[in-house]
Amino acid sequence: MATVKMDMDAVKLAARKLEAGKLVAFPTETVYGLGGDAENAAAIADIYAAKGRPANHPVIVHVAPEADISYWAAEVPAEAQALIAAFWPGPLTLILKRAAHVPAAASGGQDSIGVRCPSHPVAQALLREFKGGKGGVAGPSANKFGHVSPTTAEHVRDEFGSDAASLVDYVLDGGASEVGIESTIVDLSRVSTHGAVLLRPGQISVDQITAVLGVAPGLPDAAAPRASGTLDAHYAPHTPVAQVPAEQLAETIKKLTERDYKVAVIHRTAELTFSHASFAMSQDADRYAHDLYAALRDMDHQHADVILVEATPATPAWQGINDRLRRAAFDSTGILSRLLPT
Repeated sequence: MATVKMDMDAVKLAARKLEAGKLVAFPTETVYGLGGDAENAAAIADIYAAKGRPANHPVIVHVAPEADISYWAAEVPAEAQALIAAFWPGPLTLILKRAAHVPAAASGGQDSIGVRCPSHPVAQALLREFKGGKGGVAGPSANKFGHVSPTTAEHVRDEFGSDAASLVDYVLDGGASEVGIESTIVDLSRVSTHGAVLLRPGQISVDQITAVLGVAPGLPDAAAPRASGTLDAHYAPHTPVAQVPAEQLAETIKKLTERDYKVAVIHRTAELTFSHASFAMSQDADRYAHDLYAALRDMDHQHADVILVEATPATPAWQGINDRLRRAAFDSTGILSRLLPT
C-alpha cells in the first residue's frame, strides 16, 4: 500500500456523520464505497436512493480489523475463519448467514450478509473511529448503480455532482485505490451443503482460495445468494464498449474511422492506427486492474461513439479484470455489428 496522508480530523468528522445517519463516501483498497451505518435502516435506504440501486441488491458491510464477526453472522464456519486469517484485512468479502438482529435491508432481504475488512489505512481508521470500532459500515461502490466504480475521491464527486448533495453528505479522500477493482466474493452461507462458492472474482484468485481451503470454490447455482456487482450488466460507462482481439484491433479502428465514427481505445500490446482517443494499459494484471476504471472513465469523457478494449489474457491472474470487462460490455453486445454491418 502506498503511503497515504492521514487526516484524522477528516476521519473523525466522517465517523460522526455516519453515526448521525448520514452517508459518507470513503476510500478502500478496491474502490471508493458509499457508506452508511449498517444497523440504520434509514441510512441504508438513503444508500439505495443515492445510487438508484434495486432494493433487493445487497450491500457489503465493512468492519474494523478487531471486529467480532459473530456479531454480524449467525455462524462463522471453519472455512470462513481460515480465509479471514489468510486474507483479512484485504479485498475479500465473505457471505455468511446473517445474524437475526442485523437489518435485512443490508442484505437485500436475504438471510445472508456480506462482510469484509478493508486494508486501506484511512478505511481502517474510519471503521475504528465509527462507534468505537464496534459498528459496521454498509458500503457499495460510490457510484450510480451499474456505472463505472470510482477509484478516487474526484471520481465520486464527478459521479454524483449536485443532484445527490442532500444524500452524499461527505467525501473522505484517501488517494487513489490501490487494487482498483472490487473484492473477491466467496459464499460460505451454504458451506455444509454446497461448499465454498465463488460469486465474484477479484484480486484474490481462485488458486489462492483453493490453497487455503484445500478445495477449489464452486460456481454459483440458481439458488446462490445475490451479491454486489454480479448482475450481467455492471461497471459500464455511458459509451458503448466492445472487446476486440489484439490482432483485429487496428483493422477494426480503421473500418470505424472510415465510416466517420469516433473511436476511443484501451490497449495493452497492439500498435494503434489513428483513433479519436486512447489509453495505454500495463501488461501486468495488477497494474491493469489499478488503472481500469480510470481508463474507462477517461475514455467515456472523450465523446466517442464506441470504446474498444483490447482483449485481455484468459488466465487466472486476469479473471477479475475479464469479469469486469464482460459486464461493462454486456449492454453493448452487438455494437460492432451495428456500426459495421456486412
